[in-house]
Amino acid sequence: MRLHRNLTYAVIDSLRDIFNEGVYADKGVETALKRDKRWGARDRKFVAETIYDIVRWKRLYAEIANVKEPFSRPDLWRLFSVWCVLRGIKLPDWNQIEPTPTRRIKGKFDELSKIRKFRESIPDWIDELGVKELGEDIWTKEIASLNKQADVILRTNTLNTTKQNLQKQLASEEIETEFIKGYDDALKLVERANVFKTEAFKKGLFEVQDASSQLVAKFLEVEPGMKVVDTCAGAGGKTLHLASLMQNKGNIIALDIYESKLKKLKVRARRNGVHNIDTRVIDSTKVIKKLYDKADRVLIDAPCSGLGVLRRNPDSKWKLQPEFLDNIKEVQQDVLQKYSKMVKQGGKMVYATCSILPSENQQQVEFFLASDAGKDFKFIADKKVLSHKSGFDGFYMALLERK
Repeated sequence: MRLHRNLTYAVIDSLRDIFNEGVYADKGVETALKRDKRWGARDRKFVAETIYDIVRWKRLYAEIANVKEPFSRPDLWRLFSVWCVLRGIKLPDWNQIEPTPTRRIKGKFDELSKIRKFRESIPDWIDELGVKELGEDIWTKEIASLNKQADVILRTNTLNTTKQNLQKQLASEEIETEFIKGYDDALKLVERANVFKTEAFKKGLFEVQDASSQLVAKFLEVEPGMKVVDTCAGAGGKTLHLASLMQNKGNIIALDIYESKLKKLKVRARRNGVHNIDTRVIDSTKVIKKLYDKADRVLIDAPCSGLGVLRRNPDSKWKLQPEFLDNIKEVQQDVLQKYSKMVKQGGKMVYATCSILPSENQQQVEFFLASDAGKDFKFIADKKVLSHKSGFDGFYMALLERK
């Protein structure tokens, strides 16, 4: 593989923004890919995957390169050089690239690979937390799985097509997919591709949604004609899935504290041909109180640490702090206490997170059920999805019924 200057410069500039300026990795990649419209698919793939790779393995590479944050520009070139050596890519004779001791890099890699926090490139406190909550064996397997690149998974919009017809349509656009056993509406891309440019996407035949995330809406046991509240709807991935499962019948109220996210949901809903969603910004407690005892089903896709989705958000392990985790657990319980009041008698509620930590998941449910607000609910079932077992994101969901 031959390195090209303009592509490599784009990578270095993006890493500087992500590591030193706090830019989110997906935004950094997005900016990098806009630098040159002449780049082909292979060029874009190199830029995106290299950025994500170096972000994912930052701690390991920094230890090998003997550099510390904030990274100077020469430091970033050293990180890039380590990445090249470990992938067997010949380093060009450029001014920015210093003489690189290939043997020493490989020797240091072998040495550090025996220590999990370096091998899996994670902060000490996350490593300690993982062991404490999941145990040594499960945590070792789980963090290894969460460091693998995520597959691109599509969810068929069954309002507009079938999974079989979607597969044929994508094949006609030279995108090969395969079914995933146990996931009714999912298609997995055989090779990564920009699916957002396809006619199938423009016609609203699918959404990009991880396979684990696709389990949540079904877990809520919705039916056409119901009144359903999605309390933390965001841009609406699960909201749209609920609409599909409800065959566009009934009423879905999508709530969020961010109006900008709900605007994105409206755009997606139009493309999907969904017309049973009512969006409402949570700008006061009145919005919630008006819905007390009204909903057949309530989905609480709660804010969380996001430790189950490190595969697609590798930079979050560097941004996450212990105090955030403490605060978010308080938010989770507060949301459970307040939003559960929207469930009417005989109705059901799902509490879900994209975390793998029991303290954010089953322990929150247990605490809720033991509280005054939870005494009217009974536990029906839960599902703990671990990445090393499923091959997809880590997730948790619990189904509760109001007596």
